[in-house]
Amino acid sequence: MNGKSEDNWQNPAICVLEISVFSMVSKDITRNVVDYISTLAWKNKIIIQRFHQPTCLEQISAIEHYRSLGVLFKRCTLLLPTKERLKFIFGRFSQIPCFMLEQCPTPDCIGFYSCGVFLQTLIAGWDELECHRVFNFLCDLTNLQQKIEAVITAKPGTRGHQELQLRLFCRRVLLDPRPCHLEYRFWLMQLLKPWPMVSQAHLLFILYGPLRPEGTLGWQDLVERGLPHAALWDLAKALLMLFSKAEVKGWTTDSTLAIFEELTVIPQPWHVENIARLLVLCGSKVCYTVLASKAVSGRLLDISRLIVYIVLVCEKDGYHMSWAVKLVQQITNVFSTVPEKLFFIQQLENMFSGVTREFFEVSVAGNRFEDRETFQTLCVLLDSSARFHTSFIHMFLRQELHTLNEM
Repeated sequence: MNGKSEDNWQNPAICVLEISVFSMVSKDITRNVVDYISTLAWKNKIIIQRFHQPTCLEQISAIEHYRSLGVLFKRCTLLLPTKERLKFIFGRFSQIPCFMLEQCPTPDCIGFYSCGVFLQTLIAGWDELECHRVFNFLCDLTNLQQKIEAVITAKPGTRGHQELQLRLFCRRVLLDPRPCHLEYRFWLMQLLKPWPMVSQAHLLFILYGPLRPEGTLGWQDLVERGLPHAALWDLAKALLMLFSKAEVKGWTTDSTLAIFEELTVIPQPWHVENIARLLVLCGSKVCYTVLASKAVSGRLLDISRLIVYIVLVCEKDGYHMSWAVKLVQQITNVFSTVPEKLFFIQQLENMFSGVTREFFEVSVAGNRFEDRETFQTLCVLLDSSARFHTSFIHMFLRQELHTLNEM
């Protein structure tokens, strides 16, 4: 490859793809390609890009460029063992601060996005063993495990910058670029499995918990007040991923239940509405699994309070009340005897009264904004209670009518 041909390569995206095709022609050409892309001049021209404050078009162009680079490095290192491939490839990329944890202080840098697209293109089609090697290599390269340990053993929120950096790196480089459910779950499990349950829950919050406008994690927000569904949606998707039927060695439904229990008390017990909304977002199966587990453990007060808030969330967020009724019916069937079922229903009714009284007492205590908001919630709760009980009675009437028709 002479200097003249190098000078003719004016369009980096197209030229990168052309080079990747040449690299597959023969071993000699592959060797020439590897030598060429190892030069400092090529690195400065092709690899280093503008990651800070790009326009929308520049961001799209940069990401596509790194997708093309992923194809190039995948093809020109095809004959090397996995470990040697990774050493060669990341020897060229690890010197870019925007690709490394805690090395770039610029907000809205697209370095992690670009690195994630590059990595996904590079390892597409690799088997699980090779992906394990990639994960371990990246952990060594970035000191990822040490950085995770530093934030999950600290008090929530005390290492705000490190928490955000860890979230952005893991989400944009390791997780979000994964194109399918199984691949995403594999990488999430690699991040979680080395740690005890409490730390797994802590890490899950760092990765998927709600962000405040200034870019910090809303640890206390979940404790102090009910949040909208958009703030909890990422956490719900992550939990659904963990509750997936796909088997992972050493991981069970009980593991995910334990994480859920730990998650909802970090940094302190959450506002019940947030737990209820998270369960509703997770859907019927997860919601039933969590509540049934509590029922088996005899935690009737916890279940009853959660169900009241689930009914409230259904009314606030526009879910059909029959969904909540069906959920209660399923939980009722967890109990084996009629007295147990009736006792559960009685506890639930008492909790409706108790929560309504709590809202009323707060709403009449003063005229501050919080009290007006509480009064509005009280009105919604009364409406939701009426809809729930109407639907509940209709269910029993339909069952009674069905029984009469069969006689």
